[in-house]
Amino acid sequence: MLNLLDQLNPSQKIAVTTTEGPVLVIAGAGSGKTKTLTHRVVYLIQEKNIAPHNILAVTFTNKASMEMKDRIMKLLRESSQKSNGFPHIGTFHNICAKILRKEIDNLGYKKTFNIFDDQDQLTLIKRIFKNLEINKDQFNPRGILSIISKAKNELRNAEMFELGANGYYEEIVSKVYKRYQKELKENNALDFDDLIFLTVTIFEKFPAILNYYQELFRYIMVDEYQDTNHAQYRLIKMLSAKHKNIWVCGDDWQSIYGWRQANIENILNFEKDYSNAKEIKLEQNYRSTQIILDAAAEIIAKNVNQKNKKIWTEKKGGHLITSFEAEDEKEEAQFIVKEIKNSLELAVDSSQQKTTDQKSIIANREPSTANQELSPTVNCELLTKNYSDFAILYRTNAQSRIIEEIMLKYSIPYRIIGGLKFYQRKEVKDIIAYLRLIQNPADSISLERILNEPKRGLGKATLKKWLSFAQEKNINPIEAGLLLKNETLLNKGKNSAIVNFCEFINKTANLRSTLTLSQLIRKIFELSGYEKMLEDLGEEGEVKAENIKELLSVSKKYKDAMAIDSIDQFLEEVALVSDTDKIDQDQNSVHMMTLHSAKGLEFPVIFIAGLEEGILPHSRSMLSHKEMEEERRLMYVGVTRAKEKVYLLFTNLRTIFGSTQSNTPSRFLDDIPTHLMDIATPEKNNFLDTIFGKKNKKEILPKTPSEFKDGEKVSHPEFGDGVVISSNPETITVVFRKAGIKKLSAAYANLKKL
Repeated sequence: MLNLLDQLNPSQKIAVTTTEGPVLVIAGAGSGKTKTLTHRVVYLIQEKNIAPHNILAVTFTNKASMEMKDRIMKLLRESSQKSNGFPHIGTFHNICAKILRKEIDNLGYKKTFNIFDDQDQLTLIKRIFKNLEINKDQFNPRGILSIISKAKNELRNAEMFELGANGYYEEIVSKVYKRYQKELKENNALDFDDLIFLTVTIFEKFPAILNYYQELFRYIMVDEYQDTNHAQYRLIKMLSAKHKNIWVCGDDWQSIYGWRQANIENILNFEKDYSNAKEIKLEQNYRSTQIILDAAAEIIAKNVNQKNKKIWTEKKGGHLITSFEAEDEKEEAQFIVKEIKNSLELAVDSSQQKTTDQKSIIANREPSTANQELSPTVNCELLTKNYSDFAILYRTNAQSRIIEEIMLKYSIPYRIIGGLKFYQRKEVKDIIAYLRLIQNPADSISLERILNEPKRGLGKATLKKWLSFAQEKNINPIEAGLLLKNETLLNKGKNSAIVNFCEFINKTANLRSTLTLSQLIRKIFELSGYEKMLEDLGEEGEVKAENIKELLSVSKKYKDAMAIDSIDQFLEEVALVSDTDKIDQDQNSVHMMTLHSAKGLEFPVIFIAGLEEGILPHSRSMLSHKEMEEERRLMYVGVTRAKEKVYLLFTNLRTIFGSTQSNTPSRFLDDIPTHLMDIATPEKNNFLDTIFGKKNKKEILPKTPSEFKDGEKVSHPEFGDGVVISSNPETITVVFRKAGIKKLSAAYANLKKL
């Protein structure tokens, strides 16, 4: 028989064998929580004789759910005992969908309901707009869908939302919400949020049904509990209320989805919610070196609202954290590529011939000797033999563009996780399509792409007639469109829309001789209505607008020429990047992703780019203590993805979001003690110097205090009110409510303390 407990460390054993009552498992990064959870399921079945169908394990992703099932099946196969049945394992939405298939007729739906996806929901909302005569220019359908989703996750139905509606906008949302739910029901359909929302509704309205599932799910386990929202929290609270055998695991230090309505208070207040709850900490890390863990601990220590823990590992010492100050984002990207290439070349050399002098600088230190000289006690050479050993992390997708270009230039394969490559992003391709049509009016493919971006009420049937007309006249579509002023090919409204569109294309084309390329792109973005369309999308639109601004940054390399002389070269470069960009996703390649996408993953080597105030931490977090704590947790997540080595990069100047900024290094860099850091410079090859034992002796100079303190509220005659985020005798950096981050000369800042 499989000796289940022999595979666990002491804390994991306690977490597995504590089977009765409420249990909170605080599982640090890389501490083996999935292993602990799966072993606990098998322990309940094999050692406690709990019927598998009385066990419920809830996860957040289908991937995690499948991994959990596979591990449990393997453990059960390795056991000599046989079990009847299998536990209930799935995501919140999967489990609730199964419940609703049995119980939803109690709410007047048929059990054969459909689940509407995002596009179905949007189509329905637009139909409701039309029926209620709501102007889409004033009220964005996606924005209203987002508010409805938030309401459902807060367990507020249409009637409750109506009672709390404040102002004209929310009154309109209330009308749409009520009509939306009515039409969903008429279509016998649910949206994604309804799956949990209506399950909780049934449990509240029908106590007998709740009692049935409380008896069925006698032992409940929840993974990633720090990511639960209010509806998920309420669901678990109701199901566990009778037997109180609720076991949750998670890490408050990795709660980074507040923007998705995850509530960190759910894990922080677990012991208040469940009396006599036991707290068990998994603090042994099996992923990272001690240096990485010490650096991460210093970063997260600045947060106040959290559980205390001491994460440790048997992997003592390790590579120092390397920081690199680049002049700009191009040098930042070049440094990353250089380090990757050098590391892989060294790995090849090392595999052919091991030499005694190829040893890493490592630190083997105890907390009490933190400031002592670092001593090389073991060979800590990086095991980077594949491109897939490296991951590049960044705060916003817009940062990936220059890194992608340098990777392509040096033929390094890469894969973007959780997002599209820069030139494949819809909004970027749309603006490029405008440029192509302006430069080549016969390009009907680009015309088809942008005809309704933004919406102009011109469908495929209209386009087909238009192109046929152009073919009959033997002219390009733009010339043909202008002729519709005097034609009756289509109805008056469609003819007028086509003429207006073609006049816009011609007008913009005429600007090529008087505007630079970046100025021309700016005009297209503004005059086409694309900018207004993104503004109406709210936060989703902000992200897309950042990518357009990044496209503007790219085009500024042609600032010395008019658009008419540079547009062909620019479009050719873009086309070449797009063509080269087709890398097989199964290939061995460097991983690129946002910090949010990196959660749950691990890599031998991590690069975190853009460690600057306003980027990481993001400018939106500057005026909110709660949001700043989440930014710090995001940084912690990034650092703890690394097994062996972490690089932290920042620039003096960065051209991003359409403007060049002089940036202040991120406060998170200051959190890491200097004895854990290796400062790289452009003049040295940091990876090779580290391997061969050369240490950069550059010290971080202490900051001289100025009359303004960090966090102090100030006012500026032009920029308004703001908060000081860093200062020295030469410069003061302030985040202003309306003007954003500004770096001011201390001598001429003209700031007034509030």
